[in-house]
Amino acid sequence: MTTAVRPITRAEKGSRFAQKIRWIIDARSAETSALAWSWLYVFALFLAYYVLRPIRDQLGVAGGVRNLPWLFTGTLLAMLTVNPLFACAVRRWPRERFIAITYRFFMLNLLVFMGLLALAAPEHQVWVGRAFFIWASVFNLFVVSVFWSVVVDVFDAEQGKRLFGFLAAGATLGGIAGSGLTSCLVAKLGQSWLLITSIILLEVAVFAARRLSSVSDTFERPLREADPHQPVGGNIFAGMVHTVRSPYLLGIACFILLYTITSTFLYFQQATIAEAAFPNQAARTVFFAGIDFWVNVLTLVFQVFLTGRLMGRLGVLATLCALPLFSVAGFAALAVSPAVGVFVCVQVVRRVSNFALARPAREVLFTRLSREDRYKAKSFIDTVVYRGGDQVASVAYAGLAELGLSMTAIAIVAVPISTVWLGLSVWLGRGQDGQADEDHEKVNRALIKETTVQE
Repeated sequence: MTTAVRPITRAEKGSRFAQKIRWIIDARSAETSALAWSWLYVFALFLAYYVLRPIRDQLGVAGGVRNLPWLFTGTLLAMLTVNPLFACAVRRWPRERFIAITYRFFMLNLLVFMGLLALAAPEHQVWVGRAFFIWASVFNLFVVSVFWSVVVDVFDAEQGKRLFGFLAAGATLGGIAGSGLTSCLVAKLGQSWLLITSIILLEVAVFAARRLSSVSDTFERPLREADPHQPVGGNIFAGMVHTVRSPYLLGIACFILLYTITSTFLYFQQATIAEAAFPNQAARTVFFAGIDFWVNVLTLVFQVFLTGRLMGRLGVLATLCALPLFSVAGFAALAVSPAVGVFVCVQVVRRVSNFALARPAREVLFTRLSREDRYKAKSFIDTVVYRGGDQVASVAYAGLAELGLSMTAIAIVAVPISTVWLGLSVWLGRGQDGQADEDHEKVNRALIKETTVQE
């Protein structure tokens, strides 16, 4: 006798699919909606940026590698100007509104640059390119910092350990798609259409941020100090003041500073290689896009399958220490053998470990802060301190080059810097893991107390 096989219903298929996804991501059912909108938000954001990034890099090289330190100076000055304006917007408007205002301000800027790049005389193109380089550097840090500020305002530390790796994977996929899109279309469509594409993608990010904010009440933390849908308030210079006064915030700022110093050293060497090896703009653009593409592909595997599990099992400390530890080993390898192949390996390993491990772990550090610091101090650290590190490193690199130091000598200088960075990471990781245990104990005591009262 043959038994009829009942067909699987659509609901059952959806349930099985959701279970598989939750196994990969380690997400809870109640987190699905907010996680999905967060993922779309960061995917659209990084897709928009990585369409612009190769254009920025080739325009920066076109202005001369020797002029890059001046571009970093201009970027730092721009950050110092824009940061108080952003803090003013955070103080005045709810997060849904200041996100829309901030992102649409950058969209308007892109329209202006599109006109300038199309209409400027050849002798003025270099200056337009330098302005675009500065603008894109400011744009990148601000829009990404805003995203992570919103995310750490929605998810707590325990959720962050499980879910931030998946959100970082959304950023990586956006980078892969953006790099591939630029490589394929820059020669056919030109820069103007790529700028229009970025504008459309930024509007998608605004929409996703609005939807995320509307569902974020699902994760309201106990005893939250303020309504997340109200303006943050406070002083526009609170981000800088709180960072200087708080040892914990100052430690995060120093972590960012040491990361940017070592990264800028490698960036200048990459720019020098590109200038020497690729004679025209299109070739350099494809070269930069190709590096971004393969770094993002390798990063994606780690973010989807390893990041959340590593942070969940090993804690923030071990995950945060990975990048400075790899940097110590990488610069030591360059000091021994400063070959191009070794340099490329060091650059790829550093960038993959940053995107897959250090960045998600670093964002978890901000979940223990007050709401004002999650927006203002975080923005100050992610923008002004970050670009301040670029400025310090660019001046230092130029000075070392003037003294005649080779790649080997610069690598030797970077080894003790990375060692100090590793020690700082241990201190920050211990602080976060200890705070997480303390918070968990407080929540347990509150639940026990609530249950006792109800009984």
